[in-house]
Order: sequence, then structure tokens, then C-alpha cells
Amino acid sequence: MKIEQIYTGCLAQGAYYIESEGEAAIIDPLRETAPYLKKAAADQAQIKYVFETHFHADFVSGHLTLSKQTGAPIIFGPNAQPDFDVLVATDGQEFELGKVKIKVLHTPGHTLESTTYLLIDENGNNHAIFSGDTLFLGDVGRPDLAQKGSITQEDLAGMLYDSLREKIMPLEDSVVVYPAHGAGSACGKNMMKETVDTLGNQKLMNYALRADMTKAEFVAEVTEGLLPPPAYFPLNVKMNKSGYEDIDAVLTRGSQALDPETFEAIANQHGALILDVRHQDDFVQGHIPQSIFIGIDGGFAPWVGALIQDVNQPLLLVCPDGREEETITRLARVGFDQSLGYLKGGFAAWKTAGKDFDTMSSVDVSRFEHDMNQSPSLVFDVRKESEFLSERLKNAHNSPLDFINDHLSNFPTEDVFYIHCAGGYRSVIAGSIMKKRGIHNFVNVEGGFAAIKKTDLNRTDYVCPSTL
Repeated sequence: MKIEQIYTGCLAQGAYYIESEGEAAIIDPLRETAPYLKKAAADQAQIKYVFETHFHADFVSGHLTLSKQTGAPIIFGPNAQPDFDVLVATDGQEFELGKVKIKVLHTPGHTLESTTYLLIDENGNNHAIFSGDTLFLGDVGRPDLAQKGSITQEDLAGMLYDSLREKIMPLEDSVVVYPAHGAGSACGKNMMKETVDTLGNQKLMNYALRADMTKAEFVAEVTEGLLPPPAYFPLNVKMNKSGYEDIDAVLTRGSQALDPETFEAIANQHGALILDVRHQDDFVQGHIPQSIFIGIDGGFAPWVGALIQDVNQPLLLVCPDGREEETITRLARVGFDQSLGYLKGGFAAWKTAGKDFDTMSSVDVSRFEHDMNQSPSLVFDVRKESEFLSERLKNAHNSPLDFINDHLSNFPTEDVFYIHCAGGYRSVIAGSIMKKRGIHNFVNVEGGFAAIKKTDLNRTDYVCPSTL
């Protein structure tokens, strides 16, 4: 028996490859299927099943493409009703895979169809659970994404309480927990950085698995502090339930190398958004006017989903040389399939063609410290509220990047102000959005709060957020 976790850091997502005696199963695959096919080929194995723990909201699964390529059936748990042929399993149903078995444990709560898959080894022992978004390490799945009709998040949280205590907590402490997500995912609140653990340790560490916890206490704690989910989540759910275009077609369309004239013409004619994925320092020094920066080397795909939101938005790409296909693939993972091409030769070609370009006002932390000491100005911190409350510049204002579009009216229209994040990535994203919205009277602080902490500027540890 072989188990491999295929972890994608950008999405904080774990897919799983299980093989026994030449038969393989894939659990929660990503959009691109080549990695799974290569693993099966290397093991001389046939992919027999494609299991889905639920209809994912934060990424588009590769279940349809993988099933088409291998002939393996797609298996969902009870209550799943997609618009394509699947095997809807019953609670307790077992599937043989070589010498092992995979048992269906229906665990509603995160969603109504949420299912945990229990791996039983060749000796009949419970070996591992693939818990999807039902159980994370240190947390559980948020219960607010599948509210429907009269079913509230409190109702779903109550279902999750029962699922955990009836289906998962009675299992042996030695059972290995393989969750669908880790720290950084918007599908939970308090996930650990580790991606694999034992159930026994989770019973000790995970607040949601306290043995003496009442259902009322569980519902209150699980629903407390939930931020609104990213706007693209329901669009990804729809794609996972209704179907989508094969990624090969998406790659073909997006991989058109466009000269500056054609690139500009398409942007004007099709209302395409220009997405610049280079390093933030390169964007600051020069970029196409009205373009949005979201760097490929940061939390790229989730930020695209959170800030662009509409998966049908046509996109034109400005990429680092050689990373065009990677960019298109990572966009497709979260359902942004409408890449129309990329700028051939990158931003250098744009400048060489004599096209207009823009820059972003930006200073290093020494200059920022000097300017603030000489003439204190408004400072906007675009980190998350939890980061802001932990430690911040005194008198700074919190405008989290996640909700930057809701904060645009808070920024001064004439007086110069400063923006910063933790390390310099998110503030440039925020700055690019502000510039596109006509706000230019700001200065980005390079290096963010990590650099600011090394100065003598006055900071405070915990205060209520300041508002304008």
C-alpha cells in the first residue's frame, strides 16, 4: 500500500494518491491531471476510482478530466447531485483497491454531501482518514458555505458536531488524518501548519474535538469570527457541480504569445483585465497603465479569486519569461479560464515598442521613517485584521486587502498617505487596485511591517482598530 499527499502550497490544498497491487485511487484532485497519471504510470497502476470529499469552493477539481482520461468512476458521498454521471455512494459503502478498502463515512456539516474516506489496510485495520473539509488539523471546516433555504450555518454546525462525534472521534487514536487543506486556506479559521497528524493528537490539540464539549458550545465556537467567504467560492462550486472546459483547451487559448500592438488591441476591444504577475519590485518600477498586480510567487490563485472575483473576466497576462503556462494553469485551478494570451517578450517588449507605462511611488523603510518623523502622515495597513491587532504602527488604519474595494472611499483624495503590508507583496496589490480606481496619492512602504519593526517608529501591541 502506498499513500502520497500531493500538496499545493498556493492553495494550501492536499490531494491524495493511494495505490495497492496495481490499482490506484485519487482523492480531491486538482484541475491538471498529469501528476496523477504520471504517478500511476510509474507504478504500472490503473486509476480505478476518483473520490471527491465534497463540492469544493476554493478550487476547481480535476475529477471530470481525470475520469474521462482513465475511465475511473467519480465517487461522491450521499446527497451529492451533480449535473454529470457519478457514483453516489451510500454511508458505510466499501470500495476495494488492491488489498485495501476505502469506506465511505458520510460526515455532513461543512456541506451536506461532505464525506470522509476511511482507508482499511490489508489486515482489516483502520489506517487513515481522508477528511476533506470536515476535519482539519487544529480546526474544522467552516459551516457557512452551504446554507440553503431554511438550513442555516448553525444547523450545519450542529450536523458537523454530530458527524465528528459519531463517525470520526470513535476511531482509534492511531488513525492518520489526511485533510484537504492546511494553514492559509480560507476554508477554516485556525489550521495548523502541519499537513498530516494522528487522530489521537488531534483529540488533544483540536478545540473542536474536546470530549466534554456540548453541541451548543461547538456551534458557538465554530461560527464565531467567520469572515465573509471569497466571492469566487460559489462560482467554483458551480463549476465543480455543473462541469467545465478541459484544461488543455484553457492552456491552448491562454498560451497565445501577443505582440504589444495585438495585446493592446485585445485589451481595448474585449474589456480584458491586464494581470501582471511579475515580482512586486518589477511592477513598482514600471507597468502597463491600468494593470493589476498579483505576483505569481505569492498567494497567487487565492488572491486572484478574492480580488478579481468573476471567473468569466477575460484576462491578458504579463509574466516573467518562461512562466506563462504556469500562470495559466494556476489561474485555471480557481476557475479563471478566460486567459486570452500573454505579452510576448514581457514588459520589456512593451517599453521597447514605445508604449506608455506607469510607475508606483515607493520608498524604503529608512525614507519612510524620516518622512514620518518630519511630517507624520496617514498610514494604511492592508494586512488582515488579526495581524493588525497583534502589532501595528500607532495611529495606523486597517484596510485589509481582502476587502480593499470596500475601503476605497476611506482613502484621502488629495493628501499623500502611506500603505504597507507584512513584507511588501500585498501592499503593491492594493496599490495597483487603487491606481486602477484613480487613486494615485499614496506611497508604498517597501519591506512592509517586517522592515518597519526594525525602526524606532512608535508601535503598539493591542488596540481596537482605528477608523476614519
